[in-house]
Formats: sequence, structure tokens, C-alpha cells
Amino acid sequence: MNNDNKTKFIENSCNYVTNINRMLKYIKLEVIVDFIYSDQLEITIVINKVMFSLNFQIIENYVKNIKHIIAERVEILQLL
Repeated sequence: MNNDNKTKFIENSCNYVTNINRMLKYIKLEVIVDFIYSDQLEITIVINKVMFSLNFQIIENYVKNIKHIIAERVEILQLL
């Protein structure tokens, strides 16, 4: 994610945490987003439990569908 995307994303991060948690609760997952952290290289979304890769797609799709985010520049990393 470039710096412009990161700045815009972090400005609204509290709303994104709320919305992502609402989606996760709606599909009855016991996972919640604790917080969103930004550093010079990336944005990290911290969750309370380890998720299956299918569940990562929910968060990935949410982030890529935010209006001011350029989806091609979003990379989703996860523990293997």
C-alpha cells in the first residue's frame, strides 16, 4: 500500500475496525479485529485469534472495496 493509501486508511481505521468486526460477527466467527497499526512499510490488522485462509478473504475483500484504496497495491500476508 502506498503512503497515500495508508494515510487515508488510518484516518478512518476506527470505522473500519467496527465494520470488519460487524461482518465477522454476522457470519458467526469468533474472531475480532483488535486494532489497526501502521508503520513505514505497511498496515497491519491485528486479530484476536488465528484464522483460516478463507476467513482472511473477508477482511481482504473489505479493504479492497474501500473507495479510496487502490486494490492492486494491497497485499494480504498471513501466518503459514
